[in-house]
Amino acid sequence: MCGIVGYVGHRAATPILIAGLSKLEYRGYDSAGIVVHENGELKLEKKVGRLAVLEESLKNLDIQATLGIGHTRWATHGRPSDVNAHPHTDASDCFAVVHNGIIENYLELREWLQQHGYEFKSETDTEVLPHLVQYYYQGDLLEAVARAKEKVKGSYAMVVMSKYHPGRLIAARQDSPLVVGLGENENFLASDIPALLKYTRRTLIIDDHEIVDLTAGQVKVKNGSADLVDKKIFEVTWEESQAEKNGYDHFMLKEIYEQPKALRDTLSGRIAPDNKRVTLSELKLEPAFIKNIKRLHIVACGTAYHAGVVGKHVIESIVRLPVETDIASEFRYRQPLVDSDSLVIVVSQSGETADTLAALREAKRLGAKVLAVTNVVGSSVSREADDVIYTWAGPEIAVASTKAYTTQLIAMYLLGVWLAQERGTLPPDKISSILSELRELPAKAGKLLDDLDITKELAQQYADRNSAFFIGRGQDHIVAMEGALKLKEISYIHAEAYAAGELKHGTLALIEDGVPVIALVTQKALATKMLSNIKEVKTRGAEVIAITTEDNQTVAKEADHVIYIPNTHPLLTSVLTVLPLQLFAYHMSVIRGCDVDKPRNLAKSVTVE
Repeated sequence: MCGIVGYVGHRAATPILIAGLSKLEYRGYDSAGIVVHENGELKLEKKVGRLAVLEESLKNLDIQATLGIGHTRWATHGRPSDVNAHPHTDASDCFAVVHNGIIENYLELREWLQQHGYEFKSETDTEVLPHLVQYYYQGDLLEAVARAKEKVKGSYAMVVMSKYHPGRLIAARQDSPLVVGLGENENFLASDIPALLKYTRRTLIIDDHEIVDLTAGQVKVKNGSADLVDKKIFEVTWEESQAEKNGYDHFMLKEIYEQPKALRDTLSGRIAPDNKRVTLSELKLEPAFIKNIKRLHIVACGTAYHAGVVGKHVIESIVRLPVETDIASEFRYRQPLVDSDSLVIVVSQSGETADTLAALREAKRLGAKVLAVTNVVGSSVSREADDVIYTWAGPEIAVASTKAYTTQLIAMYLLGVWLAQERGTLPPDKISSILSELRELPAKAGKLLDDLDITKELAQQYADRNSAFFIGRGQDHIVAMEGALKLKEISYIHAEAYAAGELKHGTLALIEDGVPVIALVTQKALATKMLSNIKEVKTRGAEVIAITTEDNQTVAKEADHVIYIPNTHPLLTSVLTVLPLQLFAYHMSVIRGCDVDKPRNLAKSVTVE
């Protein structure tokens, strides 16, 4: 969610800070601010609203400072306002802090500081940090930050600067991402790599409990024991242009059309040339453990959770192991039956999702092996899990996930087949059949995306509706959940997904004349049942948009509109079925005048619980 940028070097800091923050807008925010070191003082400017508001306020200021920090805030403690925006300073304006995360004991610290005469201006938890640094400061900024962070409970990525140290930044991390960018006689800090790519590809990924001492010519990283850490340089290989719109009206539309490539990249090198085996050479899980797994758990949030439920269907179908799916925020609070014979799979696009990280740690505490599925190399999830399957979706800027979701589905398919072959639960001919179709999915996705103008036509017809329902059976029900989520999160239309067999158990009471019902009919074994469900809602006045496979011509006799997807293996239809749902939601959002890439109240990377 919140974004951090820091700079120390020989260039004017303000343009660098603003440019970096602009690359982090995708994370979601409600206010923005910067503070720079100018003529021996800290100069602060912060505004509620979009980054453009802050830029406008800076236009007439002649600031040549070469040291500064910036922040985009997504409110957790205190309403969006100029006062609550970051950076925050101490009462004497000697120390300034930007912070991502939540300080769980801030009330206790606030009261303690007030007893020592400190006055607070904001409603935020973050404001305790500059006061703590001032309290502990005795000439050594690093020591003051180290002592301050020892008082703090919760999650944080923080960067501190002081008017007493004109060429120095101190940063620390606990459960919230932080990256150092390495330059020539200049160095950078950010909460995410896109903020750095204009200036450097050489980065250091900061770990929990580490503290960073940054000057223009040197970067020192120390661990919780105050020992120097020899960090390995991570060279970023993707291009800055990948995070631009490339002629598309919105990032979301660009990312929808990037899916064939993303699917291809995620499959690359993971299927044997003869389509007889999955090769996941990156996994270190021992054969004996794989053979003895008694239960799997898939844990995730939001869209990633929907990918996990598809994974449950696939794994139970071909591996014949029981799989439980959990929303990550619920997992550790229900005393899950996890032990050393369990494999817990955590799914997170960013690899920094706070609830998913907490679930990962709980699973490890209970003795389970943890396998992560994530898109971000060097993320917290990828580092803390025992094993990782990376999805190669590339940077995803729009808040509403598209290509990250479909590549997570690919990862689930690959993992399912890999487990089946390692445990011997699927005959070679069936493995080959699935893998042959899996290899064809990117091309079929590309063909389908080229022929989905109907989604815009349908959006124009239904954009004035206030409610929509999605129904399906089996895997189609799970994709219906993702379709409903996409529609409501970017168009603000009330949307719900139901297992079609549940219609008679209450849902039909909500069906009335003109209500759009999106019916997914891609599972041949369940098609007849779905036709009956379509008739049920049609009888009550619903207008049905059906999505089905090219070989099913019966649905057209019952539905008002039909979208056809290419035929594929029944286990793999989810990747194709979701594409028209993504485009339908996108066009609905555009027509209704919504902010497609940055929907209200939402953030891309949810790094607090």
